[in-house]
Amino acid sequence: MMYFYKIDSKLAFSFLNIDNLNKGSLEDMNSHDKLYYLFRGNPLNTRDTYMVSHEDLLFVHKEDYNLLNLCENKDHDLPPAVIDKIKHKKVIGVNILFPNWKDKLNDVKKKKYKINVLGLGDVGSTLTIGLRLLGGDILDEIGIYSRNEFAKKRWFYELGQIYSTDKDKFPKVTMCDYDNLFDCDLFAFCASAFVPKVGEKVADVRMAQFEKNSNIIDIYAKEARKRNFKGIFAVVSDPVDLLCKRAYLSSNTNEDGDFDSLGLCPSQIQGYGLGVMHARAVFYSNFIDGAHHYSEKGRAFGPHGKGLIIANDINNYDNELSLTLTNKTIRANLDVRDVGFKPYIAPALSSGALSILATLRGDWNFSATFLGDIFMGAKNRRLNNVIEVERNKLDTILLNRIEETYNYLRSIL
Repeated sequence: MMYFYKIDSKLAFSFLNIDNLNKGSLEDMNSHDKLYYLFRGNPLNTRDTYMVSHEDLLFVHKEDYNLLNLCENKDHDLPPAVIDKIKHKKVIGVNILFPNWKDKLNDVKKKKYKINVLGLGDVGSTLTIGLRLLGGDILDEIGIYSRNEFAKKRWFYELGQIYSTDKDKFPKVTMCDYDNLFDCDLFAFCASAFVPKVGEKVADVRMAQFEKNSNIIDIYAKEARKRNFKGIFAVVSDPVDLLCKRAYLSSNTNEDGDFDSLGLCPSQIQGYGLGVMHARAVFYSNFIDGAHHYSEKGRAFGPHGKGLIIANDINNYDNELSLTLTNKTIRANLDVRDVGFKPYIAPALSSGALSILATLRGDWNFSATFLGDIFMGAKNRRLNNVIEVERNKLDTILLNRIEETYNYLRSIL
């Protein structure tokens, strides 16, 4: 049975009979552009909000990697008016087990945004260059922060002097203090305690980075909770997928060590590491027979490193070709290291600046979002401040590869 509710000026529906909400009706849809679908899901393994891009998403009992697989089950008995809203991306799922769920009904997309960047090392500084050059249409301001005051002043001068005759093309650059780090719409975490030097041998780079960077991200995730931060917490430091989950848990753990869902919501946290893997796959597809269609038809899934999945063609999947392209993509950073340099420019721009700007514009990008109880990379976008994960009819072998990666990430955490 479907129930309709009026919440202030919003209209919602649910298969739940929810107490203390004013009742509405199907006829009320005529005077409402958006519709909100209310459901209950454990905050530890269920999203707080999502775009209902297909009617089968109203009947998901467990969120996991299968959210990426489009099922054409049309046995659901839904009112035509609701189905029409779904087709036009006008239905937003809202999990009422999150304490602040009503706030999600009032999210408004802004015309321009402020980004604050933490960490001005190789990646952070290159990312800010990309934001300054490419973000004029969507950014008002780029705030920069580093514990090294000289580095902060250096990049304030350098970035501010990137300019041409079009004065509206470049967002202004300001220096942040610790106390106003979260006075922004998107906080970009680019701090890192460990990056292997060229030629340095490390048994497991990602896990070494995870151990050290987890201690740093804990500080800022808890600070985001303290500041009641409502923007996007963008994780750029490696390993992004694992650090996203770490930030989520840290932000939502109270002083007694209990998980309470009062910190960052899953939809606020996004990991930016997959963009460069897609870009690397595009690059190497030019040198592999039969892979030249990847830039148009290919997809990337999973983490930035071990567990990565490159699919040569989302509609006509070739497993052998995809594995070849995956292996070339995973080794791409070693190709740069082999010639004596650290591979940070493409990651900072493809995973960082370009993907973050695409997120704010509402464009498709490759980044990590909350799927089940982990953060995992896939193609997605934000519409009306709500994440829509791309869904396709996936080849069985490809779906099995995605399941393996999903279980691998879960096993680490």
